[in-house]
Amino acid sequence: MDATEQAEAAPPSELAQEQEQHAPEHGYTANKDAYLRRLKRIEGQVRGIARMVDEDKYCIDILTQVSAVTKALHAVSLGLVEEHIGHCVVGAAAEPDPEARAEAIDAKVKEAAEAIGRLLR
Repeated sequence: MDATEQAEAAPPSELAQEQEQHAPEHGYTANKDAYLRRLKRIEGQVRGIARMVDEDKYCIDILTQVSAVTKALHAVSLGLVEEHIGHCVVGAAAEPDPEARAEAIDAKVKEAAEAIGRLLR
C-alpha cells in the first residue's frame, strides 16, 4: 500500500492529526481566521471596484475605493510583519546554539526588512 492509499484508508481524525504535525505554524496562525475574514472583505471591495468600472462610475469615486482597498491591504501587511517579528524572529532568538542563533536571527530580520521594502515600493 503506497502513501496515498494509506492516507485514504486512515480515519479522518488521524489524517488531521498527521497534517497538524507536518504543517508549520506561522506567526499569523493564531489569527488566521481574522486574516481570512479581512481578506474576504477586501476581495469583496475589489469586486465592487470592478463593478464600478463596469458601470462607468465617476473616476474619483473609483479612486476613493481603490485607496480604501490599498489601506486595508497595508493593514493586513503590517499585521503580518508584526506577526513575523513576534514569532519568527523571536523564535530564531530562542535557538540554543549561539552560532546558529546569530545566523537565524540575521536571516529572519533580513526577510522582514526585504518584505517591508517591498511594501514601501
